Amino acid sequence: MQEGQETFAGAWKELTRRGEPCRGAKGFTPVGVRKDVKEAGPLYHGTRAQLKAGDLLEPGHPSNYGGKKRGHFVYLTALKEGAALAAELAVGEGRPRVYVVQPTGPIEDDPNVTDQKFPGNPSRSYRTRQPLRVVGEAEDWMPLPPGALARIRERLADAARQGVEAIDQ
Repeated sequence: MQEGQETFAGAWKELTRRGEPCRGAKGFTPVGVRKDVKEAGPLYHGTRAQLKAGDLLEPGHPSNYGGKKRGHFVYLTALKEGAALAAELAVGEGRPRVYVVQPTGPIEDDPNVTDQKFPGNPSRSYRTRQPLRVVGEAEDWMPLPPGALARIRERLADAARQGVEAIDQ
């Protein structure tokens, strides 16, 4: 294993460079999902929808993952790079977009990524049952290299074929 891959930053760099997760990362050891998280922000949401300041992102839209079931949550992150990845993976016709958002209610850890590879929530990924208010669009994000994005999409397609669904309950 290369130096730095045991850290979240090293794993993120590997994922966004090659589209592969960190090899040798710790297995899933859940410690629980924190409810009513306090995150200073800014907070981001990645999508292909064209939105404007003041618009609300609400639960109930089909998921970008698995069987595309209607979601009970809206997802957000404090890492612009995470929102950029979500935007590039989002279904839809529009271009990938990253929005700065403001929760209108409590947020909690996203159990789809929390403790999956690293203790706690180093990806600073969250979800909420309440709408997110769009504050503005972030224009200064970097797209993933096409090869890495293709590998991530293939891994997601493999998971969907195996019946793996996002945790959305």
